[in-house]
Amino acid sequence: MLNFPAAVRIWLGSQPVDLRRSFDGLAEQVRQHMNADPLSGHIFVFRNKRSDRVKLLYWDEDGFVIIYKRLEQGTFRWPAPPLGQTSVTLRAAELAMLLDGIDWQNARRSRRYHRPATG
Repeated sequence: MLNFPAAVRIWLGSQPVDLRRSFDGLAEQVRQHMNADPLSGHIFVFRNKRSDRVKLLYWDEDGFVIIYKRLEQGTFRWPAPPLGQTSVTLRAAELAMLLDGIDWQNARRSRRYHRPATG
């Protein structure tokens, strides 16, 4: 089970990536295609073309961490990004469901309070 602080944002890349890339290659992917800072402490999630492998990259105070998962059967259910965007933002619970093989986009949520946005 992965456990991240609530302030950490999770970004899913919309396009498949060559997962032979390691720390520096994935960090460059974050800079160029996600327009984000890989040293921000946020989590960046990548998949391969077959969607059967996933790598997570994040900066942990003094160095990069990569988490790699390969499925023996099946594929990860990857959400489509909004039109014109190169990544999708997830909550930690949604990432956990994605890694567990649950199609979280079709899961039903009960009504919850959401604080109105302040302008």
